[in-house]
Amino acid sequence: MSSYDEFNTIVIGAGQAGLAAGYYLQEKGDHFVILDENETIGTTWRKRWDSLRLFTPTHSNHLPGMKFHKPDVYFPTKDEVADYLEGYSGQFSLPVKFGMQVDSLQRNEAGYHITAGQKKFHARNVIIATGAFRTPYVPRLAKKFSTKIVQMHSTMYTKPADVPVSKALVVGAGNSGAEIALELAKAGKKVWLAGRDVGSIPADKLGRYFGGRPYWWFMRHAMTIDTPLGKRMKSTVFKHGSPLIRTQREHVAQAGVELLPRLIDSDDEIPHAENGRVIAAEGVIWATGFRPDYGWIQLPIFDKAGYPVHERGVVTSAPGLYFLGLHFQTGLTSALLGGVGQDAKFITGQIR
Repeated sequence: MSSYDEFNTIVIGAGQAGLAAGYYLQEKGDHFVILDENETIGTTWRKRWDSLRLFTPTHSNHLPGMKFHKPDVYFPTKDEVADYLEGYSGQFSLPVKFGMQVDSLQRNEAGYHITAGQKKFHARNVIIATGAFRTPYVPRLAKKFSTKIVQMHSTMYTKPADVPVSKALVVGAGNSGAEIALELAKAGKKVWLAGRDVGSIPADKLGRYFGGRPYWWFMRHAMTIDTPLGKRMKSTVFKHGSPLIRTQREHVAQAGVELLPRLIDSDDEIPHAENGRVIAAEGVIWATGFRPDYGWIQLPIFDKAGYPVHERGVVTSAPGLYFLGLHFQTGLTSALLGGVGQDAKFITGQIR
């Protein structure tokens, strides 16, 4: 075992979930390390589109042990989030090793073996905090569109100037799709937004009056795997996407965006909507989300769809293995900046 760097716990991923886990592991005196494929904290956030702001206000964006120092009723920018995460890691001197893209995770009776390039690690416990949705997803029908139609996934979009056409179709009516469509319309482009209505977090005068705090309470306490409402929401989220939080469909429509149902397969190289509408788009932005990327985990812990089988992030079939930051791990806030800390405290509490 001398060729391995040994730890009691290894956290894979230094995003908000991994850093929150690190906070609690450090608090309990665990011998641990955090591995991250990037060269700095916050890289993933800095790569997102320029105008992106969090969908939740500052008062709901704190990681454990350190406040997000912005006005309570303020929606931080992506770069402010990256700065906050970088400052968080520094504040608690969390042991992050950068440039560590994990190639494999295996298990034997002694624990877990991790390979990252030329580096090898061993640990009794592993927390996978990479997030489930890492590989951009584009439907197969995209290949049938004419080569004259410019196509890109939302991960490649940073600003309206990136879309070199005047007529754009955004596919996927979740939070990202709605905000990108709205921004394109405000930039003077003709825009269609295709996709199911994913619903929205209930908005009312009381919620707005208190700066959105009732929304956060509702998401944190009513939208969990333990409530009937949360169980229904979880099923809906996995099938159709998360509900809109800030930008509502009516806001998008009022900006001149034409709302359409889902696209259907066709053979004439032009996008078609379920309502029979032929869309004369010159470009398509696929805001169709992501798919799991767990090919490096060489363990039989996944369901037929490729998602890890777990109970609140605990993989019972592989003692010592945990997930953190999964979509709806324990509730709607599990993957959010201000919600992941609660799950991190639970997961690290399982480690001895």
